[in-house]
Amino acid sequence: MNFHDLEVNTPAGKTLKMSDLDGKVVLVVNTATKCGLTPQFTGLEELHQKYKDQGLVILGFPCNQFAGQEPLSNDKMEEACQINHGVTFQLTEKVDVNGEDTHPVFGYLKGELGGLLGDNIKWNFTKFLVDKNGKPVKRYAPTTKPNKIDKDIAKLLK
Repeated sequence: MNFHDLEVNTPAGKTLKMSDLDGKVVLVVNTATKCGLTPQFTGLEELHQKYKDQGLVILGFPCNQFAGQEPLSNDKMEEACQINHGVTFQLTEKVDVNGEDTHPVFGYLKGELGGLLGDNIKWNFTKFLVDKNGKPVKRYAPTTKPNKIDKDIAKLLK
């Protein structure tokens, strides 16, 4: 299996194929609109604006598994991200990142890049950087601010 073999639905239910991202650098983030780390949406959007024309794609995967911090429906969540944080990067439908119903994208990424205390996602805003060939190259803690990932993104885009 490869990252490019996977797919996910958008909040509107349209299929988004990772194979369409071949040749792009992808930053996968599990997000939540009611989390203390929610201000990271702004930093993620800044990275998106800075690098989207050079081949960066940011995918925000909303998740309600951590203290119920993504209670909104798919359409309301997308609206809140746009209005409150200016988000224009791609969001997906709400997914599980741990447990029996773990979305295949997170199952794959966790299998390739385990965490410090095992593979499970510990909290909202865990980030995975995937290179142009679909190879996961780095996992970042929830507290890692988006601007701290800038150099790694720039290196992969060259």
